[in-house]
Amino acid sequence: MPIEISLVSAFLVGLLGGVHCVGMCGGIVGALSLGLPDRQRRGAARWLYLLAYNVARVSSYAVAGALLGGIGWLAANWSGLHQLQQGLQLLAALFMVALGLYLGGWWLGLAQVERAGGLLWDRLEPLGRKFLPVKTLTQAILLGFIWGWLPCGLVYSVLVWSISTGDPLYGAALMFSFGLGTLPNLLLMGAAAAGLSARVRDRRTRRIAGSLVILFGLYSLFRLIQ
Repeated sequence: MPIEISLVSAFLVGLLGGVHCVGMCGGIVGALSLGLPDRQRRGAARWLYLLAYNVARVSSYAVAGALLGGIGWLAANWSGLHQLQQGLQLLAALFMVALGLYLGGWWLGLAQVERAGGLLWDRLEPLGRKFLPVKTLTQAILLGFIWGWLPCGLVYSVLVWSISTGDPLYGAALMFSFGLGTLPNLLLMGAAAAGLSARVRDRRTRRIAGSLVILFGLYSLFRLIQ
């Protein structure tokens, strides 16, 4: 898949995945917003803190994408491991199909992947508590960076995609594009947009989003077998 199409696709996966983001992170965003001092909870100040949380979160995605893209690069360039690259691309496409089924509520297998990721989160979550309650932008940024490692099947699916790129910069760009796609839902959720929450939890919305993500995965599979 051309880089430009991949980046747009990753952005759309993040945007369409808002049905999952609100369920996974909506409570966290709400708690972070309500935990701000009264002065920071009003007007432009609230948006500044929400932006700080989320920019740091997206940056953590980019770091993870660069690391896994680097692993993919090693797999593609080490002698005897060239075929592994194609295997990673196949795995990424299959994960995308699984993600679509997950978003649409047809198959919840990725929940098992999230549980496995909880082992890392158990170590990071106590570190995040040190920045609570948030009183400064520095705390918001550091907390947002830790938040980015929250176990999430949606994130893990795109990370597998990042491995298949075989390039650290491409992997970082892919995860960054995905993270940008998640911003609208989580920023609005942090601003207490109750209407948005109800809309993204709607079964029809979830199924439309899931179907589109499945199409991305099937398109990737089709390109691999051509």
